[in-house]
Amino acid sequence: MELQFLGTGAGTPAKQRNVTSIALKLLAERNEIWLFDVGEATQHQILYTTIRPRKIDKIFITHLHGDHIFGLPGLLSSRSNQGGNSALTIYGPRGIEDFVRSALRVSETRLSYPLSFVTVKPGLVFEDDTFSVFADELDHRIQSFGYRIVEKPHPGILLVDKLKEDNIPSGPVYAKLKAGETVKLADGRIVSGQDYVTPEQPGRIVAILGDTRKTQHALALAEHADVLVHESTFGRDEAKLAKQYYHSTNIQAATIAKQAQVKQLLLTHISARYLGKLVHELQTDAQMVFRNTKVVSDFDEINIPFQKRSINEKISSVKKS
Repeated sequence: MELQFLGTGAGTPAKQRNVTSIALKLLAERNEIWLFDVGEATQHQILYTTIRPRKIDKIFITHLHGDHIFGLPGLLSSRSNQGGNSALTIYGPRGIEDFVRSALRVSETRLSYPLSFVTVKPGLVFEDDTFSVFADELDHRIQSFGYRIVEKPHPGILLVDKLKEDNIPSGPVYAKLKAGETVKLADGRIVSGQDYVTPEQPGRIVAILGDTRKTQHALALAEHADVLVHESTFGRDEAKLAKQYYHSTNIQAATIAKQAQVKQLLLTHISARYLGKLVHELQTDAQMVFRNTKVVSDFDEINIPFQKRSINEKISSVKKS
């Protein structure tokens, strides 16, 4: 699981930063890529990455301001022209379907794949065997959502060495024990899979928020996340401006990260006013509140590892049980 930032700027494109788009790369987990917002020229940014548009399976839109959606029609058309034929779903506020279908109709664009839409409301917006996605409203000039992506737990590991130590022969019995079943062996022993399988590996949590003023809903979306992606349109001394324009400061974002006990904070949606030293100050000021903070740049890739214990710790926990 990785995040790649295709655009990290606010409002309008700049030489250093394109407007907002974030790719959540789930290639190992699902062989898919999910996009969060598609600002103008997102498909141009993709050309400088290893991302293949046909791998994009879902697009989540936070809100309908142009710097978050103007890249959608072009990306959808190019995905079709480049051989994409698998279904694609767009999740977003009311109005996103009208915008996309109007653009496709007026330009007489025909897509080679099924396109569907889900109007987002607070609560669960997607779930399958591997992931759940939740949304909640934020505080912006127009309706804006944040998304909480929750990976389902991974099954425990079968302790084959321990099975061999206990003289349990290999075969179909291993599959039953891996499933946690209790099995009667040929020699009459009764063994439980719980004694030979490590605990589940908790899944990872990513919170990606749209434009917002400081709000308690952001805190709930970010709770105990492995990564929180939060806007930082304004700096430390600009809280009044942030409130006036329905945005956040770097300090407000860092405060949310600290209160929510996230593991890493990534600041994006950076105003073009911040260059060089000023960008560094955005980061260092936020780090005074929440140490593990990074101001991201276009094309940054952030790996999201499991917070896993060592295999010896897992074996120890099984033995103790």
